[in-house]
Amino acid sequence: MKAAVVLGPDQPPVYTDFDDPAPRSGFTLVDVTASALSTATRARAIGTHYLADGAFPLVPGIDGVGRTDTGQRVGFLLPEPPFGGMAARTLVRDALCLPLPDDVGDVPAAALLNPGTSPVAALRTRAGLRPGETVLINGATGITGQVAVQIAQHLGAGRVIATGRDATALARLAELGADDTVDLTLEPDALHAALRRHTGDLDVVLDYLAGSPTEAVLAAIAGRHKRGAPLRYVVAGAAAGAALTVPTSVLATTPIHLMGSGIGALQVPELLQAAADVLQIASTTELHIDVDERPLSQVAESWAATQDRRRVVFTP
Repeated sequence: MKAAVVLGPDQPPVYTDFDDPAPRSGFTLVDVTASALSTATRARAIGTHYLADGAFPLVPGIDGVGRTDTGQRVGFLLPEPPFGGMAARTLVRDALCLPLPDDVGDVPAAALLNPGTSPVAALRTRAGLRPGETVLINGATGITGQVAVQIAQHLGAGRVIATGRDATALARLAELGADDTVDLTLEPDALHAALRRHTGDLDVVLDYLAGSPTEAVLAAIAGRHKRGAPLRYVVAGAAAGAALTVPTSVLATTPIHLMGSGIGALQVPELLQAAADVLQIASTTELHIDVDERPLSQVAESWAATQDRRRVVFTP
């Protein structure tokens, strides 16, 4: 079959032939119709993601959409290595396939699986978001952050504050449901003051950045939390750094639950439920995501291309 194939670490995929997956008990063979290029897909393929096993060659693609041998349309998560979503066919555990709503197309579903599952799992499962609560999304100008703003509104957040570095994208977030925005490019004192205006009434923070932007938010939270219940702070990404320093002043003065949201922090059934939930949300609510649909044969030149805040989705 034709597939995108990564031959070794730190190498982009090539479009070439790869062995078809063989039938196996407990697994479903899926004829792939769409698979998205996400940051997690890139990281797992080059070996820097925490789920990467370092074995090559492999087909990238941590999720996608397709049809089973019976003709059922399904979304799928975490194909069985070395197979992935960026191929004509893949192999997926039965439990990691979920039916697609009839009114959600293959390409939109593939585009939404990763950036939609993340905020549903983080906000609903990890943070236990309740209607009317105030949410700050740190790093909301990327694809996942933009979807997260919309998901937070759908899940009943009373107020959504969004941060980011791209002024144009921040302006657009108001159209997607953000009640206020904070520009992370402000000078340190101005940024601290801007964040402090919002931290007193926060219930949940969903953070896609880590690194220094997260440290800025934590510093602004110190001593400001006014809610009776602890602030739930969910780190779901590391776009700005792989580590962060938590000021002792935060721990001393602020009731806070700091947690992650990935496989391990989340059980696989919880992740699958979040994926099913976002597909169901998409069938009843317009979730806006810009999509750049490309043939899989263009994977090599698309792999490192700037996505311009559009989700690249490959089709056979």
